[in-house]
Amino acid sequence: MDWFISTAAAQTAGAAAQPNPIMLPLLLFFVVLYFMLIRPQSKRAKEHRAMLAALETGNEIATAGGIIGKVTEVGENFVTVEIASNVVVKVQRNTIAQVLPKGSIKAS
Repeated sequence: MDWFISTAAAQTAGAAAQPNPIMLPLLLFFVVLYFMLIRPQSKRAKEHRAMLAALETGNEIATAGGIIGKVTEVGENFVTVEIASNVVVKVQRNTIAQVLPKGSIKAS
């Protein structure tokens, strides 16, 4: 019976030396996924955090909901935005989609 065990051990040692053929496409898939999805999304998130950190009074902004206005007060979590004469709303800081160039509100 010992000769069965030694033969089986010799066969598995030879099979372990060969690379698994499915590992290369799987690894390639994850590399492509990283460069096409994960990396650009993290770059956009980093740019958005930097934009929110640089937000100050007087900036003209557009929110994710489509409200355009001028920042009158900046808080830690909320921003007060003037959307018309004597009309002021408070929005969450992370809902600000972009900072518009100066004079954008008057041009529209």
